[in-house]
Amino acid sequence: MLKPLILQTDFGTADGAVSAMYGVAYSVCPELRISDLTHDIPQYNIWEASYRLIQTVNYWPAGSVFVSVVDPGVGSTRRSIAVKTVEGQYIITPDNGTLTHVKRMCGIAEAREIDETVNRLPNSGESYTFHGRDIYAYTGARLAAGVIDFEQIGPEIEVSSVIELPVVDAVLKEEKVSGTIDVLDVRFGSLWTNIPRELFLKTGVKHGGRVEITIENSTRTLYKNILVYAKSFADVYVGEPLVYVNSLDNMAVAINQGSFARAYNIGTGTSWKITMRKAPRVIYE
Repeated sequence: MLKPLILQTDFGTADGAVSAMYGVAYSVCPELRISDLTHDIPQYNIWEASYRLIQTVNYWPAGSVFVSVVDPGVGSTRRSIAVKTVEGQYIITPDNGTLTHVKRMCGIAEAREIDETVNRLPNSGESYTFHGRDIYAYTGARLAAGVIDFEQIGPEIEVSSVIELPVVDAVLKEEKVSGTIDVLDVRFGSLWTNIPRELFLKTGVKHGGRVEITIENSTRTLYKNILVYAKSFADVYVGEPLVYVNSLDNMAVAINQGSFARAYNIGTGTSWKITMRKAPRVIYE
């Protein structure tokens, strides 16, 4: 039975790279169903590739095959691997940290190193700079089409050996919850944090309540204000900032019909810290 094949890269669609990957996959099996996760990952941004996978993988049925190619180390000694998640999806990717969030948040059941002497596009010659086409799309298509099974991808490796990027865990201390701004909701400029909803709720804030937000990077404080904790954007006026729960059940910050990231020049990554606490009650005499 054919399984879905889902592609993610930092290639963009201005040239023929993604189309070449499609062509390889359809050459393996013309009946394959191929979808795009995204091809707009910022160049070389492994962290964002990892985050977009965790945003998506669990919503696809068991047996679905993801190919993720954000590979600044292409042609180096980094491994090419395939993993099976706890829920049964497959991901084929360079072993460079792309699986950080999948490993931590949904779990990897089994991992294998791709045997490139077998699972490589025939007649791809001495090219070492387009593994997305020659190894990952080819192997992913063969797995999705049932030409090979997971065991035929290559030798098993320890799940613990799969490389992870550095992560800063969210913490609750003295009625304040602190974490990092992991990624943007790109099109709308919302800030997605790594603070789980359940941890945030320990601050005692309920929907409609007020939250004091502080955002800092490694050099200075960029934003401090009191926002509404809203169920949805409709709970605040257009142009008003809010705190809400995003689709990963983590806390996020946004402006209704505006870009918070652009308005305050906010970035992402472990150096971008965010702290939330129940806003203090102010009494005017």
